[in-house]
Amino acid sequence: MAGARGLWQGDSVPPTPPDQLAVPQLHRAARIEDALHGLVERRLRRTGWQANIIAYAGYGAPGWARVLCRVLLGRPDTRQRGRLEKVRGWRSFTTLPAKHAKVTIEAGGVTQEATADRSGFVDTVIKADFIPGWGCVRLSVADAEPVEALVRILDPEVRFGILSDIDDTVMVTALPRPLLAAWNTFVLDEHARAAVPGMAVLYERLVTAHPGAPVFYLSTGAWNVAPTLTRFLSRHLYPAGPLLLTDWGPTADRWFRSGREHKRATLARLAREFPDVRWLLIGDDGQHDQEIYREFAAAHPDNVAGVAIRRLSPTQSVLAGSLPTPPGRPSAGPVGQKWLAAPDGAGLWKLLREAGLV
Repeated sequence: MAGARGLWQGDSVPPTPPDQLAVPQLHRAARIEDALHGLVERRLRRTGWQANIIAYAGYGAPGWARVLCRVLLGRPDTRQRGRLEKVRGWRSFTTLPAKHAKVTIEAGGVTQEATADRSGFVDTVIKADFIPGWGCVRLSVADAEPVEALVRILDPEVRFGILSDIDDTVMVTALPRPLLAAWNTFVLDEHARAAVPGMAVLYERLVTAHPGAPVFYLSTGAWNVAPTLTRFLSRHLYPAGPLLLTDWGPTADRWFRSGREHKRATLARLAREFPDVRWLLIGDDGQHDQEIYREFAAAHPDNVAGVAIRRLSPTQSVLAGSLPTPPGRPSAGPVGQKWLAAPDGAGLWKLLREAGLV
């Protein structure tokens, strides 16, 4: 624990990031994907396509920050800046990664180089002087304009944080329903997406009641939709916070990534990085949030302030492939944990107040 607490002071950093680990033997699906990407990349570069950086909000503490970005190939930017466009979901997935691109990261007078993985992602930790609040790091790659990535630096005195699911918790996506999920993800205009009633107000009240509390958004969604999700959260007045998403497609050892394992690993990482923070875990009862939160609360009781579950309606539950939870009877959590459930943000706020969490 002493070593973990040192993360706040910057005298040690989180475990070695993915971009610095040895690369295992690739799965056949990954090798096929790489071959196709290589063929397309060579043709596109001959027509003038260049590498561009898509920056994602990261997080950290004084002394270090986790930096997240993706390097993609794209046409030279000739679009009219500031033009309001309707964005269909499928456009977010028509991208080509610039795999193994070298990215230079600058922050607080420190310069560090990272290598993108085979999907164009950079997920690394930089040691530099950061002050609590929102800061930024500068990212650059050869032949592209540098960009800035935001980082949310937690104050060492912070003891309360909010970690929220996205699908059917803050945004109505009906993710467990395959056909409707595909429609919402690939076809629906992003401006037509609906927010879950009362949740934005709930989150705003929580950060007001706990000054300096960070808000993290954890989802099994793909990084391709991060810009869309960021705009959605801002448009519906949710507190700003880093997105912790995953990447779809083949991995080094399997055909597809596991969304549940992504959530479990992320929760465990946050517990290591911020051992003194107690998280309010917010999710819904339509997927696996309850199971994952229950496991985490049992393994890390000191890192859980409580669990708030948005209860789906009976119709939503049936369509999602689960049985409705009887009113007033949320699934039980570990002994001693505050486990609450309500159909919307207003109901959860009332229960949280009664439980003494605000």
